[in-house]
Amino acid sequence: MAENTVTAQNVSRPTARKDMTMLQWTWKEMKRNYPAYIMCIPFFMIFTLFTVGPVVLSAFFSFTIFNMVEAPKIVGLSNYIRLFLDDDIFLLSVKNTLIFAVVTGPVSYFMSLFVAWFINELPPKIRAVVTLIFYAPSISGGVYMIWGVLFSSDSYGYVNSILLELDIITTPIQFFQYEPAVMPLCIVVALWTSLGVSFLAFIGGLQTIDKAQFEAAAVDGIRNRWQELWYVTLPNMKQQLLFGAVMSITSSFGFGAIVTALAGFPSQNYCAHTIVHHLEDYGGQRFEVGYASAIAVILFAVMIGSNVLVNKLLSKVGQ
Repeated sequence: MAENTVTAQNVSRPTARKDMTMLQWTWKEMKRNYPAYIMCIPFFMIFTLFTVGPVVLSAFFSFTIFNMVEAPKIVGLSNYIRLFLDDDIFLLSVKNTLIFAVVTGPVSYFMSLFVAWFINELPPKIRAVVTLIFYAPSISGGVYMIWGVLFSSDSYGYVNSILLELDIITTPIQFFQYEPAVMPLCIVVALWTSLGVSFLAFIGGLQTIDKAQFEAAAVDGIRNRWQELWYVTLPNMKQQLLFGAVMSITSSFGFGAIVTALAGFPSQNYCAHTIVHHLEDYGGQRFEVGYASAIAVILFAVMIGSNVLVNKLLSKVGQ
């Protein structure tokens, strides 16, 4: 027994000494680089106030009944039980959100990557023009107006006009009130506007790769462009790939604005109702802040889990 105690002490002392050395080194580096930490203080204050603070408050209020007038009342897990056992609209919104995320997330991500890869092969002058053409829909406020005109519910809508002229239909179709058409149309619009910030990040990442690496890869046996992409290009872009994945996940789970702009709020029989819509309904219109906070916590947890999964998948790139 005494020998085991001595052995444990001998093992723990080097560990404790190593930890102390690390702390001393960290403190020394912080003192040496204190101007940088001082310059970061405004960012950390804003980040804590507008990001960390709301997340913590949402987690707290999710266990309460709170209407922003009376003091919050602790109710434990009642909000979560109500969500999953007594709220059919929430379950429908979860299904719609997952469908949209599974379709638009991966498709928009790989579309941004391969379009950026294609544009990177163009001459510099042409590259700038083509980049603007592909990026413009993601920042243009007229996207919803264009799709609204194309699929207008009267005969002046281009799609209805063509279908009427071809005698395919006899009366105009109200596309954004027709349940089977709402979700597909919203997904198409989301993909059309998906070449945004992550798309620019991919182009920037491609521009920073040292050309000498491709020459070295050719010497090592790389024979085609797909091998270059997997073994040279993607490993050099892991940071941009991770950033693009985070942006794609965020946009795919938060596409409520597209549905609202095209199909209204709520959509026809909640056919395109999402978690974001459910959150806006209870938080912004009914002022059931506790219940809305529970919805927000679940959405936050799903997004964090998706980011962790994608990060693990990206770590295998180039291996």
